[in-house]
Amino acid sequence: MSLMSSVASAVPTNQVGAAPPNFKKIAVRYTSPGEKVREPGRWSLEGKTALVTGGTRGIGRAVVEELVALGATVHTCSWEEEELAQRLEEWESRGLPVTGSVCDVSVQDQRERLLSQVADHFGGKLDILVNNAGIAIRKSAMEHSTEEYSSLMATNLESSYNLCLLAHPLLKASGSGSIVFISSIAGVVALFSGPIYGMTKASLNQLAKNLACEWAKDNIRTNSVAPGYISTSLTERIFSDKKVKDNIVGRTPVMRVGEPEDISSMVAFLCMAGSSYITGQTILVDGGMTINGFYPKND
Repeated sequence: MSLMSSVASAVPTNQVGAAPPNFKKIAVRYTSPGEKVREPGRWSLEGKTALVTGGTRGIGRAVVEELVALGATVHTCSWEEEELAQRLEEWESRGLPVTGSVCDVSVQDQRERLLSQVADHFGGKLDILVNNAGIAIRKSAMEHSTEEYSSLMATNLESSYNLCLLAHPLLKASGSGSIVFISSIAGVVALFSGPIYGMTKASLNQLAKNLACEWAKDNIRTNSVAPGYISTSLTERIFSDKKVKDNIVGRTPVMRVGEPEDISSMVAFLCMAGSSYITGQTILVDGGMTINGFYPKND
């Protein structure tokens, strides 16, 4: 005998904690093991629209393809026109619903043009914004130039903040928006990635918290995903030094470096209805590196 329950019971609008007017009521059925107990839409992105910055390589590319695989239609951007054209041609040949624009996210008027294109393409609404584009300049504090400081800040931090502002009306219009920042464990612990890079990523983590509180009334969630050491073009030089790579793996409980797909799966989850009670969080996807104080490995 099955027990039926639902969140559809009325919640007085004048009570503290009342559900927002556009809150989607989801029936939950408790039944025998093995049966589906929730509507499949909670674990799908079918019909959703997404903007992923820097989506032609590495983590960004993995995010684009993960969102599409789960049913979303995606627009991406890159400052490298030739690479973008090649990637769009590849996606088209595979029948993937991905479009793209050339955009240097560190430049204000290019960001504005990008969001105008997205608004036109998706009919004035946007469900998902993934702020992924970023750069890394690995130098010590004393080695950084003023120009490098400005470049890191503009690309990694200012662009994400401004894109959120530009996308806000589109996300609000969707009725249920999700913003995901691609941060880094360098924004949580000290790494040899350099102090300015770490500053930009820590700022993204804080931005996720503030926007989560400020925009919750608009049914927009914001979260940050902080990757550990992931195998991408940004880490090629690091991993080319076997000693350094071995040290990284040795500090990681799961005993490997990460792959872009390890990050894209978390991003996709945070965009689903199944994560609708998660906002303002920084989720570290690092194989356990940042929680490993000292724990001897078994050979």
